[in-house]
Amino acid sequence: MRKIIANAKVSLDGVMQGPGGPQEDTSDGFDLGGWSMKFSDAKAGAAIMGMVGTLDKPYDLLPGRKTYDIFASYWPYVPADNPIGPVFTKANKYVLTRGSPKLDWANSHRMRSMDDLRKVKTGEGPDIVLWGSSTLYPQLLEANLIDRLLLLTCPIVLGKGKKVFGSASHHVNMKLVRNDISSTGVIIATY
Repeated sequence: MRKIIANAKVSLDGVMQGPGGPQEDTSDGFDLGGWSMKFSDAKAGAAIMGMVGTLDKPYDLLPGRKTYDIFASYWPYVPADNPIGPVFTKANKYVLTRGSPKLDWANSHRMRSMDDLRKVKTGEGPDIVLWGSSTLYPQLLEANLIDRLLLLTCPIVLGKGKKVFGSASHHVNMKLVRNDISSTGVIIATY
């Protein structure tokens, strides 16, 4: 059985919206994009890359629809010396979406429901990595589909924005298996 491995950069108050740049996710008037960048360091970067092992280890991706659009507009076009672009393009991308948009990026597959995702998860293949996609975390937790969760908690309170866990209807127990702290005060925790 495949595992679903999730990761997120979050603020102390649980916000995960727009960590990478000012225009990454401005929905609902969010104007604090790029908030996590000042906390980036080698240790936090290594934790994210180490989440799936080396770039040579195959894995598939699980983006929500908006994250898929962001990734598809960027990763296929990065310079050839960037090691991540080719790996992301080669990976199967399982896109949870209720609509019928075009999924033109190579190896993209539409998933209409958690049941579709369960079928993929129980099949053969590499682990599936969830990047971004704030709307998926609560749904996956509700469905008990996250096998490993890497949280990089940055020492900042944002006060607004999309929260990583939303509002679950039941409690979800997690077990801490690894933790560390970066030079910038980021708590790196794997559950």
